Amino acid sequence: MRTIFMGSPEFAVPHLEALLSSPHHVACVFTQPDRPRSRGRRYLSTPVKLLAEERKIPVYTPSTLRGQEIPDMLGEMKPDVIVVVAYGLLIPKVILNIPPKGCINVHASLLPKYRGAAPIERAIMAGEEVTGVTTMHMAEGWDTGDMILQEKVEIPEDMTCGELSQELAARGSDLLARTLQLIEAGAAPRIPQDESLATYAPKLAHDEFLIDWRKPARVIHDLVRAGNPRPGAFTYLQGKRFKVFAGKVVQDENESLLSTPVLPGEICRSSPQGLVAATGEGFYSIQEVQCEGSKRLKIGDYLCGNPIQVGDVLGK
Repeated sequence: MRTIFMGSPEFAVPHLEALLSSPHHVACVFTQPDRPRSRGRRYLSTPVKLLAEERKIPVYTPSTLRGQEIPDMLGEMKPDVIVVVAYGLLIPKVILNIPPKGCINVHASLLPKYRGAAPIERAIMAGEEVTGVTTMHMAEGWDTGDMILQEKVEIPEDMTCGELSQELAARGSDLLARTLQLIEAGAAPRIPQDESLATYAPKLAHDEFLIDWRKPARVIHDLVRAGNPRPGAFTYLQGKRFKVFAGKVVQDENESLLSTPVLPGEICRSSPQGLVAATGEGFYSIQEVQCEGSKRLKIGDYLCGNPIQVGDVLGK
């Protein structure tokens, strides 16, 4: 089949690679425009654009799909199907109606749960033990179309957002290949989503990654996992921003520590094995950090040059 691929972040790359390795022809790629993304505010291309350019595929980077110019251009390309994976722009109805075999989307959740831009982060933040990937026939709106295939993926308690994203991308690319076989054969099912079960995963605001030490250690751990590798859950120490990239819920603190009155965020133990802070319920051992203006370090390496004392309080 003649296809057009629309996608932007690293999650979409394995799907484009799978499509390029298939019998289907990729006529062109649509992705988000170059944007300032680094500390120096240099303009950087999306991972999908970099792959497309490497493979000599025509790339288009419109900032919007509104208007008639893009639909007219797509119509002239005569795609059989359009594949959309984490593109970042809402596809208008006029474009959805162009390919005779429809527009197919790969979404990183078990729809109808976690519709929207941040399904992976939101699932981890919610403490989910299972998520998955869904392929669907696209309809107007965000992630509302009839489903084709789904695959469940377990979330181990220490899995980070980056690790889960890689796993879902690998499963999603396989699911896409199977979905396109069904589409080509005219055998793709249409499974309506149960609207009563729909939940939403809107784009995350930066301040959502601020650690509230009054919450249980388990909730803090899930926030830290969701922020790794980007943007990083953060707190404050002596007035400076202090990112936490890894840690663990402490299960075996001794009785003397548990019986000592402490404030949420107060440091109860400071050692190369972990920076243990009190929370609203239990204790959390910080394992990897990044202080303002510095690089990511294991806590033992950080403490060598930046001593943190028992009794110091995070969040101030």
